[in-house]
Amino acid sequence: MNIRNIEDKVLLINQLNYRGNKINIYLTTNKNINLYALEKLCDSVGWVRRPFKKVKIAIEHSFLIISLFHIKDNSNILIGFARATSDHAFNATIWDVVVHPDFQGKGLGKILMDQIIQQLKYADITTITLFADPQVIMFYKNLGFLADPDGIKGMFWYPH
Repeated sequence: MNIRNIEDKVLLINQLNYRGNKINIYLTTNKNINLYALEKLCDSVGWVRRPFKKVKIAIEHSFLIISLFHIKDNSNILIGFARATSDHAFNATIWDVVVHPDFQGKGLGKILMDQIIQQLKYADITTITLFADPQVIMFYKNLGFLADPDGIKGMFWYPH
């Protein structure tokens, strides 16, 4: 893996083989996300759509944003995304981890998670949590996350 700074982005993977072409994958922590590109990425994995206004607020209030993209025809193509909220002292929760299906199975999800965890540890966050759907639990376990050893489930309140 070849990593070097390019303005506000980092060249994360040099010359990834994608559909017979070699592309570069970049990482950024810039919160200025194209919401349409994010919605398209989330659509690609079948997530339920959320109102842009609320997504924008969630991003603005996140402690950390990490995006993965490649450049095609001078445009950034969003292929991965994750964010974390935090109390800025002890705890953080990772949300909205998504990698475009065309790029799954290439190690980008692991890289995305490694980067967000590294940034949280650098900020001296000592407890990192997340919520995982059943089909991705093993992915997170392979990254070192543990299911609650006491079997206690998270509790949620939803408006009626």
